[in-house]
Amino acid sequence: MNRSIKALLCVSIVFVYALGAFAAPTTQEQLRGRYRNYAMVHQGNASAGKALFEAQGKIACALCHTTDGSASKVGPDLFAIGDKFGRDDLIEQVLEPSATIAVGYTTTAVRTKAGQVYEGIVKQSSDAEVGLMQADGKLVHIKIADIDQKRPRPESIMPEGLEATMSQQQFADLISYLTTLKAPQSTAQEFHGMPLEIPPLKTPVKVEKFNSSKFAFKHPVWFGAVPGLNDAFLVLEHETGSIWLYQKHDGQESKTKFLDIGRIVRGTNGLTGMAFHPKFTENHKYYIVNHTTEGNGFATYILQGVASADFKTDSGQPLKEAITIHSITNDHPGGALAFGPDGYLYVGMGDSGPQRDPNGNGQNLSLLQGKILRIDVDHPDSGKGYSVPKDNPFVNKPGVRPEIWCYGMREVWRFSFDPVTGDLWEGDIGQDLYEEVNIIHKGENYGWNVMEGFERFSNKYRREGETYVPPVFAYTRKYGQSVTGGFVYRGNPKSSFYGVYIFGDYQQRRIFAITQKDRLLEKARLLVRNTPQSVVSFGQDAQGNIYFVGYEGNIYKLDLDSSTFE
Repeated sequence: MNRSIKALLCVSIVFVYALGAFAAPTTQEQLRGRYRNYAMVHQGNASAGKALFEAQGKIACALCHTTDGSASKVGPDLFAIGDKFGRDDLIEQVLEPSATIAVGYTTTAVRTKAGQVYEGIVKQSSDAEVGLMQADGKLVHIKIADIDQKRPRPESIMPEGLEATMSQQQFADLISYLTTLKAPQSTAQEFHGMPLEIPPLKTPVKVEKFNSSKFAFKHPVWFGAVPGLNDAFLVLEHETGSIWLYQKHDGQESKTKFLDIGRIVRGTNGLTGMAFHPKFTENHKYYIVNHTTEGNGFATYILQGVASADFKTDSGQPLKEAITIHSITNDHPGGALAFGPDGYLYVGMGDSGPQRDPNGNGQNLSLLQGKILRIDVDHPDSGKGYSVPKDNPFVNKPGVRPEIWCYGMREVWRFSFDPVTGDLWEGDIGQDLYEEVNIIHKGENYGWNVMEGFERFSNKYRREGETYVPPVFAYTRKYGQSVTGGFVYRGNPKSSFYGVYIFGDYQQRRIFAITQKDRLLEKARLLVRNTPQSVVSFGQDAQGNIYFVGYEGNIYKLDLDSSTFE
């Protein structure tokens, strides 16, 4: 999955002799260990690190990275990188650049029909051609018709072994410089929905591990209670392609296979989301999201399955395609599914990339990328897996896809309906500076890529007279860099958390809570400062208790009785 800690640096392959009076260790891991330990205990000189970063004859970081927010070079822009990551994370990204690669910066290999091979980062993409930026910063345009094969590779364009090109002191200097790259206070000015400080609760909410270590999962991404069964949940593993039935009652646990669709295709996200039909106990239907390859491109499939009579396994009937969204690049494939109180299926789809949405997919109403869709899976049109509800906002509008419910999204990562008010709450992962929480209304434009959070991002696809709806809440890199949408708590009506929206941040392992009135923020609080694992998703049980999914393998329950929302 591409939501792991974002890779930070790419450098040109310019080798110099390592400085320092020490004997070379026998293995690369020993060398990395020495540099890692040195940089953790030595502050380093940030000015010297900046000079090293910018020097053309040394590691030449500046050839691949900007630090001004323009992202005009092959590597990720490092503006505010010191807000995003701690010193230890920066060290690991420099030492092991391919261990965790930023979304949108996976190396793509292209082989043409003439036998030419190119490698680089996809910066531009259209139906006619792909723009591939190579390590030297050269942008190569390749016509789609000339491509024989295009495949992402799970490798950073930054070469391994950077530590061997500098002394330990220089390495510490470089890390110290990177920690100083933070957004100025003026960049994070206080809007009503974006407070500069998010105060913690006086008593943090307790987090309880739900499953035992014996019943851990492999990179789970979704968790939800099975209608019709007591104390039973389904858990999706996106890489293995497995869906597990997990049961726990009176301290007794079990874990059995519900469905297996096969391992993830390299360079894709695999299983990312699920929803049960509102009449699941009657028709046994459920829906899953699977992101995979298709030819030289990619596709996000929404598939319908049917559970067995006892709801404990899939029935074995072939999965049916409900709707498929085709993309040229593999970024931001969505993954959110939910049935609304109206009985229709809502589908969250990201802009599909490349980074910064250079094609303006989020604002292009002729495409399904960067949108939330609303479809009728109970009354499909002939030859399709769905029909379009007649009251969708763009029905019968020329050049506009009628499936669209709203637009201007970047990467919809989890949404849910408040069962009391019917409000649709959505977490939208940001680009450079801000993460968003939106309450979705019919036909509205939430701004991407014209807006990011409350601020202007680009004028390239801005339209005169267009209304860009601001988020209910946004937060800066100080608090996180990958929002995970959650739920409005509707469990115990006497709880101080009743009616409070609870959500998290994947990267910084935090859980937040907010309240609003008429989509204006009233209160924002930090519930948990450092969760045991990365918060990749949230789930609920039949009683309305809230759980979160730890990407490293476990499910956790929030004990809201342990604290007070105030």
